[in-house]
Amino acid sequence: MNKIKYIFAYFCLSLLLLFNVGINTAFATGVYDLPVINAGEDVWVYDDADAISRATEGKLTSMLQDLAKDTGNEVRMVVINRLDYGQTIDSLATELFQTWYPTPDSAKNQTLVVVDTLSNKGAIASGDGVSNLLTPEISESLVKETLPYSLKDLQYNQALISAGDRLVAVLSGQDDPGAPQVEEISIEGTFTTAEETDDRSATIWTIVLLVLATVIPMVTYFWYVGFPGN
Repeated sequence: MNKIKYIFAYFCLSLLLLFNVGINTAFATGVYDLPVINAGEDVWVYDDADAISRATEGKLTSMLQDLAKDTGNEVRMVVINRLDYGQTIDSLATELFQTWYPTPDSAKNQTLVVVDTLSNKGAIASGDGVSNLLTPEISESLVKETLPYSLKDLQYNQALISAGDRLVAVLSGQDDPGAPQVEEISIEGTFTTAEETDDRSATIWTIVLLVLATVIPMVTYFWYVGFPGN
C-alpha cells in the first residue's frame, strides 16, 4: 500500500511541475489564436493584450474608417501580449496578413500593423496596391523609428496613434511627415530582454524536469527498499 502511495505522489509532483512549465506559454499568441478579419470588414483595431485605452481605440477606428472611405486603402492594427514560441513579430505579421487576405485582390490595398507588448516590437505587412505610397523605406522607418519612439517607454496608445497618423498621411497621398526627431532611437540594449529571459526560464524548467524525472524515481525506490517493513 505504501509503495502505491509513493508512486502516486511522484506522478502528482511530475504533473505539477509540467503544469508550471506549460503556464509560461499559455498566453502566447499565434495566427490561429486571432479572429479572421476580412477585407472590407468594419474592424480596424484588435487589442488582444488590453494595452490601449478605449479612447485610443475609438480615435484609431475613426481615422482608419475615414481613410478607407476616402481612399479605399485599409489599415488594421493588432496588439498581442506575447509571441508564440519560435515566432517573430515579422513572421506573425506576414502569416496573419496572408490569412486575412489570401488572394492578391483582397490583399491589394491592405496594410497590417502588429505590435507585441512583451518584446515591444512592431511589424508591418502591406499589399502591392499601396507599394507606391507605403514604400519599403517608409515601412522600415515606421517599424524602427515611429513605433519604438513610444514603445520604449511602454506608451502603447501614443505608439499606435503616431503610426496611424503617419500611415493615414502617406496612404492619402500626402507628404510623409517622417519619424519623430530624436538623436537616437533604439529599443535594443545590453540588458537581457523580456523575451530572452522568458526563453531562458523555459529552458531552465525543462532541465529541472529532466533531472527530477531521473532523481525522484531513484530516491523513491531506495527509500522504499531501505525500509524492510514497507
